Amino acid sequence: MKAFAVAVKEFRQIARDRRTLMILLFVPAFFLLLYGYALNFDIRNIPLAVQDNDRSSTSREVISAFVNSGYFQLIQDAPRPVDVDDVLNRGVARAVLVIPAGFGRDAAIGQPTAVQVLISGDNANTATTVMAYAVGLVSALSARYEVQARLGSARGPVLTAETRVWYNPELRSTLFLVPGLIAYIAMLTAVVSTALSIVREKEVGTMEQVRMSPVGPLAYVIGKTMPYFVVSLASAFGIVALSMLLFDLPMRGSWAMLLLAISIFLVGALAFGVLISTLAETQQVAFQVALLTSYLPTLMLSGFIFPISSMPPALQAITYIVPARYFLIALRAIVLKGVGISFFWQDIAALMVFAAIVLSLASLRLRREWATGQ
Repeated sequence: MKAFAVAVKEFRQIARDRRTLMILLFVPAFFLLLYGYALNFDIRNIPLAVQDNDRSSTSREVISAFVNSGYFQLIQDAPRPVDVDDVLNRGVARAVLVIPAGFGRDAAIGQPTAVQVLISGDNANTATTVMAYAVGLVSALSARYEVQARLGSARGPVLTAETRVWYNPELRSTLFLVPGLIAYIAMLTAVVSTALSIVREKEVGTMEQVRMSPVGPLAYVIGKTMPYFVVSLASAFGIVALSMLLFDLPMRGSWAMLLLAISIFLVGALAFGVLISTLAETQQVAFQVALLTSYLPTLMLSGFIFPISSMPPALQAITYIVPARYFLIALRAIVLKGVGISFFWQDIAALMVFAAIVLSLASLRLRREWATGQ
């Protein structure tokens, strides 16, 4: 009952505090729109120049395959070698397709031939993506010409590779990034809101009154986090619904499992915010510590953007204490794969352990703070 009384008081405080409501409700939606559209690894409309030295129907077919793929946009012809240097040097085109003379004749009879794709490497990430697109298109065309050339013949490779991509057949980076954004936004808003809530009571002097009341530290922590849990949970599901509407995020798993994963993750995040509030004396310090300890680990060390397996061993060890790492695995398993809890129960258990440890530390720290009067 004591925790419930604290929760009712905090609900009233949240209703009067427009800044907190803004953080909990509108900032997550703003972040989702901003990062959801800005963070996109899918490259489209790559400026392409063409030097067609063959001028045959086959060469035009190759050019059409590049343009109609949706990845490349034909900017201009580059009939001379000097034109190729010019368009790349001036940044007019990021890639130049060079088709040699006699390409159509050689392709028709199955004679080995090649086209050249010159790529500007000033941006290594973009260049790597462009190269992958070009190789894929040329490979598809090569397979078609090979079949046409060896009809009725046993020439050419018998064994071919047929690839299938599960869970994200179109390889849309949005489906990879949006679950990470959900974890990032939920962690950031939950930690910041609770950290500022308790520190605010220190600044206005009401903490002394709470300390003299019959409410214990654990009941106070539970009561303080309960309203933010309800609001953060509603905000998290709002983000999921908005992601499904704007970014076509699928929901292949159980909504109950999603509720469980988000709830456990939020309990740990809110408790971590309470722990920060017991260490900070001003809202400014609490805000900075909350950003430093929640923003950077969730963004850099959770597997949100950068794969953990590619990190140095020392950083990989640090990721085991980042709760977003486990939440992302569970979230992607539920939303994208649609599997049951038997496939990610270890991650749910890790989130529960984190929440229990942080909640206990926050209660102990608050009890010590009350006992010493500091």
